[in-house]
Amino acid sequence: MRVVKSAEERKSEILDVAEQLFAEKGYDNASTNDIIKEIGIARGTLYHHFSSKEEILDAIVDRMINRSIAAARTIVKDNKIPLLERIAGAFLTLNIDSGAGAEVLEQIHKPQNALLHQKSQEKLIREVVPMIAELIEEGNRCKMFHSKYPAEAAEMIIVYSNTAFDKMSELPQEKMKDKIEAFIYHTEKILGAKEKNLEAVIKKIIAKQ
Repeated sequence: MRVVKSAEERKSEILDVAEQLFAEKGYDNASTNDIIKEIGIARGTLYHHFSSKEEILDAIVDRMINRSIAAARTIVKDNKIPLLERIAGAFLTLNIDSGAGAEVLEQIHKPQNALLHQKSQEKLIREVVPMIAELIEEGNRCKMFHSKYPAEAAEMIIVYSNTAFDKMSELPQEKMKDKIEAFIYHTEKILGAKEKNLEAVIKKIIAKQ
């Protein structure tokens, strides 16, 4: 018996299967034919929802970011969790460098996907900065931080971390250590935190990247 699915259900199914195939075979080696065969749909059905494999990748990136942002928001709002743990948790949920996420990250860093990379970064900054700023403001109230510009501080830290730790695994061990120590030092300065106050939480975040 033929199962009729709603447009959203079918679209989600295509993204689920594509994400799985990208993780297993790599984006370049997985074709739209593979996706069609795995699901068992007509070619026209896939192209009704997505015009190309590139558009599928775009939708997967958007979905991953949305899920990460939602998870981060849940952690930020949970006042039962200590402040520094919420900061660590919020950043850790934004790490998609595993499974299909690792393959997606590799693709969006390629020159031909510069626009997709820019769009994803802009969305992260737009959605995440207010959440991190909220935590910084809380830190100000309890005298853990002394930041006059929480939103700007949050943006600086996010942009700095994205730049400083891009492809960090490729760095020599000594250079990586220097980058981490510098990031801790400058982040504490940006937030007006006591020296070494953020060392443990930042190293916990970086260890998961």
